[in-house]
Amino acid sequence: MADDILKIRSAAETKWDCASFGEVMLRFDPGFGRVRNARSFQVWEGGGEYNVARAMRKCWGKRSTVVTALPQNDLGWLVQDLIWQGGVDTSHLIWRDFDGLGRNTRVGLNFTEKGFGVRAALGCSDRGHSAASQIKPGEVNWEKLFGEEGVRWFHTGGIFAALATNTAEAVIEAVEVAHKYGTIVSYDLNYRASLWKSQGGKEGAQKVNRTIAKHVDVMIGNEEDFTACLGFEVEGLDEHISKIDPANFKKMIAKAVTEFPNFKVAATTLRNAKTASVNDWGAVIYAGGQFYEAPMRENLEIYDRVGGGDGFASGLAYGFLEGKGPQAAVEYGAAHGALAMTTPGDTSMVNVKEVEAIMKGKGARVIR
Repeated sequence: MADDILKIRSAAETKWDCASFGEVMLRFDPGFGRVRNARSFQVWEGGGEYNVARAMRKCWGKRSTVVTALPQNDLGWLVQDLIWQGGVDTSHLIWRDFDGLGRNTRVGLNFTEKGFGVRAALGCSDRGHSAASQIKPGEVNWEKLFGEEGVRWFHTGGIFAALATNTAEAVIEAVEVAHKYGTIVSYDLNYRASLWKSQGGKEGAQKVNRTIAKHVDVMIGNEEDFTACLGFEVEGLDEHISKIDPANFKKMIAKAVTEFPNFKVAATTLRNAKTASVNDWGAVIYAGGQFYEAPMRENLEIYDRVGGGDGFASGLAYGFLEGKGPQAAVEYGAAHGALAMTTPGDTSMVNVKEVEAIMKGKGARVIR
């Protein structure tokens, strides 16, 4: 079944199961306090694209590498060390000379509150002039990565494409070479209004994302993403993007795959944020002309919602890479996303056995 939907290269003929392309930032986490009042932070590494590669290694046990850029200073080396702790290869990392002040290049910073109850999660980015945002077409040796080494699944997304016109152009270059060598391309729209301001807001986002979309096999996004980035309206969606009806998503995805027949799989998470701490959480995918849904987890308790969508994306990829079929893929993705939101930081802290346990409906009794 999975082979009929996605023609995935074998592990034997490739060096990497997964490669990601995007910015890796330092996340400063004030716990359950506020950024504006914090006296201390816990520091994590994270990035919408990188989180998928990290989970592919740490949760799913796959071979993964990341393509990004960092400055040659102690913050850059800190990010590299954190990536190594996640087991992700850094042989495709671009190092940039540092001027001593950070005017030419720096590590992007992301200050993020978890939120609690009626207080929503809050993100405040400080990423101007970051090393990764300066990546240009022609700077990465994609022929080496996709041609000589070989990659089964390549993941990138709209957060990185939004940073600058050059990063959008670099994404287009990457996906074109990936397809040339038979690599599956997944793309998470991951719309962030604040990031697209410099490229013309929603209008600019649609222009860029609709160009990239022509080269995507697996398109991932939530209700707002498909509307803002690709221009597909979702019926019955209110201004607060709540009370999600999967039936309306199916209509929207049906339109999307008609306009972009290259979408072999289209996937969306379904989230109704009742409070910052309690969400309804589910997912639906289109694959091979059919729709497949994961069970809706109502009133899911959330510890840290950041990274839930990336957890879904990596679980979805794992299901297809393992040839388990679309129903299993959407269930792996939804279960992993749910678990990723039970721990702090952007990245997954669970393993495949724990994901499969909640897929089987096992409860939260003490494991001894």
